Amino acid sequence: MKLLVLGSGGREHALAWKLHESQRMEELYCAPGNAGIAQEAECIPVDLSQLKAVVALAKKLRADLTIVGPEAPLVAGIVDEFEKEGLAIIGPNKAASRLEGSKVFAKEFMRRHGIPTARFEVAETFEDAIKALVRFPLPVVVKADGLAAGKGVVVARNHAEAEQAVQDFMVRKTLGTAGDRVIIEECLTGEETSFIVLTDGRAILPMVPTQDHKALLDGDQGPNTGGMGAYSDDSILTEALHDEILRSMVAPTLAGMEMEGSPYRGFLYCGLMMTPAGPMLLEYNVRLGDPEAQPILMRLRSDLTDLLVASREGQLASVDVHWSPNPSICVVLTSKGYPAKPETDKTITGYEAVEALGGVKIFHSATRFEDHQLLTTGGRVMGVTAIAEDLPSAIQRAYAGVNKLQFEGMHFRNDIGAKALKRVPKITAPKRTRVPKAERPASRK
Repeated sequence: MKLLVLGSGGREHALAWKLHESQRMEELYCAPGNAGIAQEAECIPVDLSQLKAVVALAKKLRADLTIVGPEAPLVAGIVDEFEKEGLAIIGPNKAASRLEGSKVFAKEFMRRHGIPTARFEVAETFEDAIKALVRFPLPVVVKADGLAAGKGVVVARNHAEAEQAVQDFMVRKTLGTAGDRVIIEECLTGEETSFIVLTDGRAILPMVPTQDHKALLDGDQGPNTGGMGAYSDDSILTEALHDEILRSMVAPTLAGMEMEGSPYRGFLYCGLMMTPAGPMLLEYNVRLGDPEAQPILMRLRSDLTDLLVASREGQLASVDVHWSPNPSICVVLTSKGYPAKPETDKTITGYEAVEALGGVKIFHSATRFEDHQLLTTGGRVMGVTAIAEDLPSAIQRAYAGVNKLQFEGMHFRNDIGAKALKRVPKITAPKRTRVPKAERPASRK
């Protein structure tokens, strides 16, 4: 098969790496790609915001299947454009992608379909947002409605911070039109978990569980980012919690989207808070997470192409998937100034030594080769991902790789996966799961 991956980050590098291993892969392309992806696939420059140009590229390459990595093309309607031309693509259409494209739509969807989530209010104006703030206890969460690359959520410890966030989003327009509307939300306590599935609209194939680390600094301090690292370990969820999430969140989401005329297909990411009262849904993503994709795909033992083709053809229920029982971890390296104003064009050294380590892989996010040098091109530069027989060994292996890398201003967290070291594994990797219609709860109006 001729396969085309859309995107240029660490998630897309992980996808290309895993697809390159496929027995069904004949030709592999990535648009636009990065320096690391170029080692796995032929990279072709293209502006993903120009949907017609992307469609034309897929036609020119005669791609048998296109896999969309980032959220922006999905929210813009890339799937709709491909399907108009009869081209095979993995991902939800524009209507279904509203689950990520609009946090207001997503929260109101959760309310309509009885999906457990935090109490919230939607504010259409600055004045409405300020009035809403006093109706919530501190700390309080302020969320921008639109896409913000992981930077549209502020957990405010006091009213001054909350009002500043509203001012930034709605008045100063620091996120552009993404902050035209905001959500004021109850702040939940617990540990966050990323629960990602692949679905053909009927069958549900859970990925192994992961936990992201969004804050910039150790101990979950500092501003939120697109993700400073993630680990995957079966101890993250008990079997009972795993089943509860499928029953109370994933299944009603798919049923609700179908009921509202927007059947959902592709990867679905449920960002959860594991509270003392049980799991609560914080947000949806309509694609694989980044950096969660890196440790997830490191554990996948099945042929990824087989899973994607089955999803596209509505045959996911007939596919078996195999996962490594070993935990994995990804540590993200970022540039000085990230996430606000990252410095670029810094020379990266030591990557050859990392690739020589066993069980370790560098997934590039913002890199390019120029004059035989590897340079940084953005904020999140690369993720060092490792797998080992137990989590302490995986952590040690990943940081051994990190310590071999250098570039001016390099920053990373030192505590990725540390929370999990106190846990005892309780479940095995998830099997494929099909949710019959009879088990799907009806919409609550």
